[in-house]
Parts: sequence; structure tokens; C-alpha cells
Amino acid sequence: MKSRILTFEPEIEQIIRKCQFCSLAMVDESGSPYVIHMNFGFKNGTVYFHSAPEGRKISVLNHNPRVCLSFSTDHLLRWQNIEVACSYSMKYRSVLIRGEVEFIDDYAQKEDALSIIMGQYTDEQYSYSEPAIKNVSVFKVKAQTIEARAYGY
Repeated sequence: MKSRILTFEPEIEQIIRKCQFCSLAMVDESGSPYVIHMNFGFKNGTVYFHSAPEGRKISVLNHNPRVCLSFSTDHLLRWQNIEVACSYSMKYRSVLIRGEVEFIDDYAQKEDALSIIMGQYTDEQYSYSEPAIKNVSVFKVKAQTIEARAYGY
């Protein structure tokens, strides 16, 4: 069974919406890869994140804003013959997004981004205190390229 390339935008969005986190891959100042898992929100081809305003991730992103985001879901071990190791494989659906981080400083845009992030996990509406908005780093990645695949589905 071969993996198939996905191009249907609603199917790609469904994969992203099903994920509880994504992996944010960066390259640090020394040229070493650095990957962390993050909660996120997704809307109109843009992925939104929030973070502490300082730390390694922020430092790395300020140095090099180019990133790759990985989303993966619907994992299921399958086999053709239970006694033959080489017949085992893993079903999955995945998306890779490449783009550049843009930090959001505008108060109203930060509030909107935080609501998009919360919308990934709940249908509730929230309000945010002024200190909560002012003391958080919010950034987004507009998809420059999207690659999506499914294997076994």
C-alpha cells in the first residue's frame, strides 16, 4: 500500500483540526535542529501559537523565523500477516507546513489569535485580562507550502 498525496483543502484542514498538538521545528543559532511540541490554533491557512515572552524558543525564532510544522493523526498499526514482521506498517494522516514566524504585537490581534488557539480545543468563548494579553508572546505561521499524506486511509 502506498501513501497518497492529499490536496483537498477540507481534508487537510480536518487532519489539522483533529490534532491535539503540532511539532514546531526550528534551526538554532549554531545550525542545530530544535523541535518542540506546541498547542496551536488554525484558521485560513495560518497556524497560531502562544508562549512565554522569553526563552530558548523565542530566541531561536528571532534569530531564524523559518520553521516547519508537523501534524500527524489517525495512527493505527496494521499487518498482512501477524507472524511476518516485514508485513507490519502504520496507518496515518499527516500534514507538513513550512513558513516563517511573524510575532503579533497588536493587542486586538493577540486577543483574536488566542481565541483561535482556544477554538482548537473547545467551543467555549473566552475573554482575556489585559495582563494576560500583554505578558504573552503570540506568533503565527502563514503556510508558504503545505504537504499532506495519508497511508492506509
